[in-house]
Amino acid sequence: MGITRKLEVKTPVPVDIDIANSAEPLPISVIAEELGLQSQEIEFYGNRKAKVLLSVKDRLKDSPDGYYVVVGGITPTPLGEGKSTTTVGLCQALGAHLGKKVVTCLRQPSQGPTFGIKGGAAGGGYSQVIPMDEFNLHMTGDIHAITAANNLLAAAIDARNFHESTQSDKALFNRLCPADKDKNRVFAKAMEKRLKKLGIEKTNPNDLTPEEVNRFSRLDMDPAKITWKRVLDVNDRFLRKITVGQGPEEKGMTRETGFDIAVASEIMAVLALTTSLRDMRERLGNMVVATSRGGDAVTADDLCVGGALTVLMKDAINPTLMQTLEGTPVLVHAGPFANIAHGNSSIVADQIALKLVGPGGFVVTEAGFGADIGTEKFMNIKCRYSGLKPQCAVIVATVRALKMHGGGPEVVAGRPLDHAYKTENLELLRKGCVNMAKHIENTKLYGVNVVVAVNAFATDTAEELAAVKEAAIAAGAFDAVVCTHFAHGGAGAADLGIAVQKACEQQNGVFKFLYPLDLGIKEKIGMIAKSYGADGVEYSLEAENQIETYTRQGFAGLPICMAKTQYSFSHNAAAKGVPTGFILPIRDVRASVGAGFIYPLVGTMSTMPGLPTRPCFFDIDVDLETGMIVGLS
Repeated sequence: MGITRKLEVKTPVPVDIDIANSAEPLPISVIAEELGLQSQEIEFYGNRKAKVLLSVKDRLKDSPDGYYVVVGGITPTPLGEGKSTTTVGLCQALGAHLGKKVVTCLRQPSQGPTFGIKGGAAGGGYSQVIPMDEFNLHMTGDIHAITAANNLLAAAIDARNFHESTQSDKALFNRLCPADKDKNRVFAKAMEKRLKKLGIEKTNPNDLTPEEVNRFSRLDMDPAKITWKRVLDVNDRFLRKITVGQGPEEKGMTRETGFDIAVASEIMAVLALTTSLRDMRERLGNMVVATSRGGDAVTADDLCVGGALTVLMKDAINPTLMQTLEGTPVLVHAGPFANIAHGNSSIVADQIALKLVGPGGFVVTEAGFGADIGTEKFMNIKCRYSGLKPQCAVIVATVRALKMHGGGPEVVAGRPLDHAYKTENLELLRKGCVNMAKHIENTKLYGVNVVVAVNAFATDTAEELAAVKEAAIAAGAFDAVVCTHFAHGGAGAADLGIAVQKACEQQNGVFKFLYPLDLGIKEKIGMIAKSYGADGVEYSLEAENQIETYTRQGFAGLPICMAKTQYSFSHNAAAKGVPTGFILPIRDVRASVGAGFIYPLVGTMSTMPGLPTRPCFFDIDVDLETGMIVGLS
């Protein structure tokens, strides 16, 4: 890279927000110019962030791509193992210390964790995205756009059911296709897709038969099979289950429903997997929101709202350009749940970045949670839709997490770490390395080189770090490197950068998916379960019925997005290491048809987190003297 920002580290490492506030970001126009963006391809949001327009994809469509690197991790503790920090530190190393053109691609964090229990997701220590406060809060409003679009669709669903229940076919049709003063009617453009779906080829509404009027006008949604929920980007447990339609005007049409957190919306998953504005319009319209009483899938385009959703999302489709503490560029875009959805940032950000860095450059993107969830979904869902193929996968490991997998005491967020994690214990550590080895084995199945990044903590001993490296190499890793990027920034990940470069340059495997799409839903689920170490899969009656329904509706060819705990290869969060001999229970199967995947639910998954007794917002405030935000973590 050309212009970078010199990092001045302090010991001990200050808190994240103090480091971020002490750094003066380079003007975002400088970052954009260094990256090769033209003035007409960016829209500034102040002088510290900007939207990158998709037109850059068209300009560079014939340019060769750079190297593509995904960062996953071992099965984490509830404290996290520094995957985002490692992603940022690696990019700072490549760009500011090794002279490579590099772009970091990250998800946008939700306000739920920011104000709840986990905190922000900008990295940490001296490997952060700045401005950290803007990154973790409103940024450029993408999540707000998703919230607005999601709730417009929710309102459309209930309104349509209300109007269908209170009107005759004739009255309903007259309002859907109103006649002018000469009694002429026209179909709105938004109705064309529904007409085609129904096999009605007539272009004049007056020519429809009474039977066609009925089929066209009535979606006949079964209130018990409406799957679309409202969303809010706040951890509000009391909205998990609510009743709507309590007003007197709704004529007793009450319905039990609930709220999800905004980033769990299918619209977020659509944003992350779309490849163009046209593709996003198609995906939004294809979202299935309910099943009719006749068993048919009801979509957003059946409600004629797909176009309006696209209008609300038209700016959100553009990635946001920011920077690291050392002035290397970052594209922040989308933030789908990693256990419910696929947990990866957007395809369009990666596509743009790969063209901008060019041959010999690097795009490093992070996959959510452990490699069994985030990296698996990156490979089998994101890469399938993007057509991109990574050359290297990084797996982040810590001594702390490996000791836990070796049988160490329970690790609980908010409680002090047990003495076992602060003192040398090679026996416990080596037992736990089986978890890392399993992740390496699984990731190598895709035909990519694997590099293990050992994220070092102050309490780790040289012998422990050496033992992790030794176990990683023995398990088949291309290389394993100890990193200190939290304390030293990019300089602490320079060796990791060199290892990743070599892994990309020496990549000679053939990229392959875990399963072909033409297998049945159960067969694909079974192959993923086998990669976890399961002996088989058990389906509830509800799951069996949903699989039959989705197969009948034509959705069996979609990839699978397993929704399970991030704390174990199995469905049991308490089962550490590499569990074997278990049967994976599937309690329900749902579809995100617009986004493009089937998601089986392994156990109970919450899509609306709750606030703890002492949420992060206790410490968040504004310094009234300086105007700086304090307390973010």
